[in-house]
Amino acid sequence: MRIRATVAAVSGALALTAFVAPAAHAAGTSPNVTFSNVKVNKGSSMVVGTAKTSFAVTYTVTHPSSLKATDFATGPAIYRGTSVTRPSDLFVSDEPGTCTAASSTVLNCKASLVFTVGGDDDLVNSEAGSWTVGALAVGKSGAKWVGGLGSAKVLRAAKLTVDAAPEPVKKGKTVTVTGSLTRANWETNKYGGYAGQSVKLQFRKKGSSTYTTLKTVTSSSTGALKTTTTATVDGYYRYSFAGTSTTPAVSATGDYVDVQ
Repeated sequence: MRIRATVAAVSGALALTAFVAPAAHAAGTSPNVTFSNVKVNKGSSMVVGTAKTSFAVTYTVTHPSSLKATDFATGPAIYRGTSVTRPSDLFVSDEPGTCTAASSTVLNCKASLVFTVGGDDDLVNSEAGSWTVGALAVGKSGAKWVGGLGSAKVLRAAKLTVDAAPEPVKKGKTVTVTGSLTRANWETNKYGGYAGQSVKLQFRKKGSSTYTTLKTVTSSSTGALKTTTTATVDGYYRYSFAGTSTTPAVSATGDYVDVQ
């Protein structure tokens, strides 16, 4: 859930109103808890395409023995800006985390961060990249925000295709390899060409498990890829993209060419 707010400490707690609605605006003592071991998507980037996508978050909550676990709820967040209470952008878990007691003062918790695209309150393209990880605890008389718990990446999903022709081909003749590099546009809810990117043409000999780079080509203004190579032996051609700070690496499924 995106929270569009200048003062996150007030409105951000709305994300956990499933626990206790009045706490979102209550003035009082915030829960005396600490967060640790926060891991978003098992430490991997969160890659979002054009559909609603959910990512698991695990974390540990430590609380005094005098505070019952049933008296507060918690959830993860990611934000951009100077702090979690003064963010330029903020996403919070839609539901409170589910926690299991490891001891009388320690809870092991899990929750989800959910992203959607194509709407007014969803991800936009400029938000791809690095975010800071935070967390929220909501009690019956107040809310506590904690920032600086690590970093996480939210990236625009990419697709890569390849087609090698002719098939079959005579040894020593030219093979033309075409393809397309596209990535998710979070504002149109469609995939569009990723222009001006370096993409490797690779080859794997039949019977081998290793691809070798033959050359590097640059995607066109529409994301199109095209180059030629000389046929030598039977094998698979593919394009491979190393990724950028906003888009993950991706490789096409190899296209087999029979050399006669």
